Amino acid sequence: MDPILTVSLLLGLMFLLLAAGVWIAPVLMAVAAVAIDVMAGRPAGSSIATTAWSASSSWMLTALPMFIWMGDILFHSRLSEDMFKGLSPLMRRWPGGLLHTNVMGCTLFGSVSGSSVATLTTVGKMTIPELRKRGYPEHLIVSTLAGPATLGLMIPPSIIMIVYGALTNESIAKINIAGILPGLVLAAMFSLYVAFKALTLPGYNPVREAEASWREKLHASRKLIPVVLLLSLVIGSMMFGFATATEAAAVGVLGALMLAWAQGTLTKDMFMTSLMSATRSSVMISLILVSAGSLSLAMGYLRLPEMLATWVDSLQLTPFWLLMGLLALYTILGHFLDGISCVALTISIVEPMVRHAGIDMIWFGIFMVLVVEMAQITPPVGFNLTVLQSMTGHDMFKVGWWSVPMHVIMLAMVFILIAVPGLATWLPSLMMPVHGA
Repeated sequence: MDPILTVSLLLGLMFLLLAAGVWIAPVLMAVAAVAIDVMAGRPAGSSIATTAWSASSSWMLTALPMFIWMGDILFHSRLSEDMFKGLSPLMRRWPGGLLHTNVMGCTLFGSVSGSSVATLTTVGKMTIPELRKRGYPEHLIVSTLAGPATLGLMIPPSIIMIVYGALTNESIAKINIAGILPGLVLAAMFSLYVAFKALTLPGYNPVREAEASWREKLHASRKLIPVVLLLSLVIGSMMFGFATATEAAAVGVLGALMLAWAQGTLTKDMFMTSLMSATRSSVMISLILVSAGSLSLAMGYLRLPEMLATWVDSLQLTPFWLLMGLLALYTILGHFLDGISCVALTISIVEPMVRHAGIDMIWFGIFMVLVVEMAQITPPVGFNLTVLQSMTGHDMFKVGWWSVPMHVIMLAMVFILIAVPGLATWLPSLMMPVHGA
């Protein structure tokens, strides 16, 4: 069967089931079963069972529940409150003032939550009332949450990067480290936009905070030290070869528990709530991964990877135009699916084309995450825009329109990443091998 026709039929079945309201994991499993049993003529049951065991017993995936649990522990602590108190004295006199707490707060919290929705919800609940009380323009409050909240997918440790690494058999540690520089550059671009708007926007006149003394700044910044030390420990242990991603995740959980204990928020109820929340998230993601593994097996039975690679080669597309096609694909998918689902749904089809084009898979992981991030705030119905709508009470049109500048900034970052691939590949190239490995 023609590979394009085969892919079209399978994608048609996928979107039909998704449109019917079926969850993403059963959709992937059903499509895999049809492809194996009907198209490949092989027994689907035994094939999927073997793949499910292999996918779920992978040592690489042990990092997933622990990083999720680390984020849940800190989510249920006073982290967001401490971050606001620690950041606000440092940002008061910057052009844009406390709007920078949205950017910096999302950058910090995103690095521990690994989720854009959790980052948006946590930071937004803390900053929106404070910024409104001080008279900051509503459109800037919304936009400085919409864009920076997506950094939860980029700044390590990132759940979506663990999923990508597991599905492509790439180093989870390297893919996480690769997100550091692009994430920081993107955060800096958001802050520069805030400063520009503060200096040029007519009628911009929020309540100005009194300048904090150096003693006050140092006193307030002490609230940021624990989480910065925890992140440095987790990321540094991977970077310098002291720990694998799994071992670093275990260190992160222990550090998060100690931080919650020091804050006085580590109660039995909080411990069980965070543990059960992490368990539910881990099971959901693991089911998606098992289903995606079954779909990859089906693709292999149908010999689609090599046929698609041959087809792409016949089009004589340059790597740039292949990336532009994938940019359009993920922008569309991001309207309807979360980031993990986007990756799981497409990776078995996209990976062979990308590898055949000679694109570095670590770099492509960052490209994919960045594009999926951008899709979360793409008007009119980006995934994160619905969350912002419920938090702010504004209609979707306003929230979408106010988020356009952040979408443009992220689109610019996509082209910067293409022009300067070293942003994603330099730090991983400096990583030391794990001691004793």
